[in-house]
Amino acid sequence: MPYRLHGLDHTGGELDGDAYGDISCFRQVPVIDDEGFVLSESAAIALYLAEKSGRLIPPDFQGRTRVTQWCFAALATVELPLAQLQMLDNFGKGDAQLRVWLVAWAERVLGNLEGRLDGREWIACAGFTAADLLMAAVLREIRKTDLLDRYPAVQAFYGRAFARPAWSRTLEAYAQRHGVEVASIR
Repeated sequence: MPYRLHGLDHTGGELDGDAYGDISCFRQVPVIDDEGFVLSESAAIALYLAEKSGRLIPPDFQGRTRVTQWCFAALATVELPLAQLQMLDNFGKGDAQLRVWLVAWAERVLGNLEGRLDGREWIACAGFTAADLLMAAVLREIRKTDLLDRYPAVQAFYGRAFARPAWSRTLEAYAQRHGVEVASIR
């Protein structure tokens, strides 16, 4: 689908103004404006684009519902301990007890995800869907840790998701926009 990207400088305050607050209640990215239909929240956008394009989502009701389930799981279940752990590691004050608790939570979630992916190529359905896109993006938060080492099915899923040509194009465009090397953001 054709699109135009409009980058914002969040460190420069572009997300803090009233105009942006009018289109994104929590003043976060991403937001899309599809000919006047404005939508925020990653999962909502991914599902909207999948439905509109007829791609990355099955045509049947139960298949679409399964994809929706795994979109929620990615952002509400899997991401929560991983994001908190990443924030603690990157910005925390070294609370060792909290880190132990977060690692245990993350390992429980990753263990369950491992079970789901055992013998499966993709998380929700036989083909790659919007749910895989979101789940892979969530797992990317911990790519520089050893948390995935005990989960070969999750690692294989992660590798398949990011081996897709669309992901390479996305990273290249992001690196070019920010004037950095692709290797620095892999």
